[in-house]
Amino acid sequence: MNETRNMRELSTFRLLFALSAVTAVGLGCGGPRAFTRGQYEDPNTIEMLSDQFNENDLQLIAKKMVESLSQSSAFAQIQGRPVLVLGKMKNSTSEHIDMRSLADKMEVQLAKTGRFQFLDKDAREEIAEEYEYQRSGYVNPSQAKGPGQQASADYLMTGEISSIVQEVGADKLVYYKMTSKLHNLRTGIIEWTDEKELRKKFEKKGISW
Repeated sequence: MNETRNMRELSTFRLLFALSAVTAVGLGCGGPRAFTRGQYEDPNTIEMLSDQFNENDLQLIAKKMVESLSQSSAFAQIQGRPVLVLGKMKNSTSEHIDMRSLADKMEVQLAKTGRFQFLDKDAREEIAEEYEYQRSGYVNPSQAKGPGQQASADYLMTGEISSIVQEVGADKLVYYKMTSKLHNLRTGIIEWTDEKELRKKFEKKGISW
C-alpha cells in the first residue's frame, strides 16, 4: 500500500513539474519582455524602425540647411561675427516633432561655421530674473549686471516643416519639406531662404508568430 501511495505522489509531482514548465515557457513567450542587453550605435547611422519622423530626419535637415546657407552669396557677404537668434520653428505636420531639438541641431551646425554669435531666446526670462536678484542688495553693486547692456540680434532664423502622406494598399509615401529663412533685423529683408525635402517609402508586411 505504501508503494501505491509513493507511486501516486511521484505521478502527482511529475504532473506539477510538467505544468510548471509549460507555464514558464508560456510566460517567457507571451508575457511582457524587458530590454536587458544593449550596445552603443553610431548616431549617424540611418535606421527607420517606424514611419514616424525620427532623429535621422533632424540631422539631415539641419545639415542641409546650414550647408545651403554657408554656400550662399548672402553668407559670403557677412562681415565679422553678427549675432543670430533662432526664432520660431513651426510644425505644420500632423505628427509630433521636437522642433526645439531641430533648432538646437541647426544652431550647433551654424556655430561650427565660426561666423555667428548667438542669443538664446528662451533664456531671456531667466536672465531678467537674474538681473532682479543682482539688484536686490545681495550682490556687490560694482559687480552687478543689469538691463540695457545686452547685445542685440542682427539676424533671425525661422523655419517651418510640412508633410504630405499618401497611403495606398500596402504602400505608404511620406514627404517632408522644411523651409528656412534668414531675416536681416535691421532691414527686415530675407537675406536667404531654402528648403530641404525628404521622401520616405514604407511597405506594410504581415506579422508572423
